[in-house]
Amino acid sequence: MAQAVALDTLLAARTLWHAGRGAALPADGESTGHAALDALLPQGGWPRRALTELLLPADGVGERALLLPTLARMTREGGTVAVVAPPYLPYAPAWQDAGVDLAGLQVIEASPRDALWAFEQCLRSGACAAVLGWPLQADASALRRLQVAADSGACLGFALRDRKHAVNASPAALRLECVRDACGASAWQVRKCRGGPAPARAFVPGAA
Repeated sequence: MAQAVALDTLLAARTLWHAGRGAALPADGESTGHAALDALLPQGGWPRRALTELLLPADGVGERALLLPTLARMTREGGTVAVVAPPYLPYAPAWQDAGVDLAGLQVIEASPRDALWAFEQCLRSGACAAVLGWPLQADASALRRLQVAADSGACLGFALRDRKHAVNASPAALRLECVRDACGASAWQVRKCRGGPAPARAFVPGAA
């Protein structure tokens, strides 16, 4: 007979589920390129094969700087990054200065009606390392399809959305909301994360 293991030991190791707590997940996330943010996230970075939501008060609040280290590393390693129906055309020299290999950057033009479909297809394709999209009217069912598509396509999905959606439940593995810290600087508050409780402390880019 296999050796009995104390229940307390299993619970402490978080290998056994009980109400209010999920089983531990290995820290095998994709590095964000920000050491302080990696340290906050239970998986040590962006969750792989999953959808991440960035909840924004407006465009241009630091979301590009948050994502560029990861996107640059992926394109330098030969991966493809798809940007689906962005609200503004990416400024190629700035992306290149940030280390992105433009040969691996694909900007997908789509009408507002087709943008959600194009986002899902890019996630599902298996041809992309990461996909960025701006799903304006996505409901919980549409977000669930995006999450499943990211898993099927083995890529990182980033959905950039208005922070008014923060009050709604989401199937995304990770949700970050852009807020202001005590000094008025932009900070990223984890609202939901796979593998553990959301940390109380926000990530402030550039903070020591």
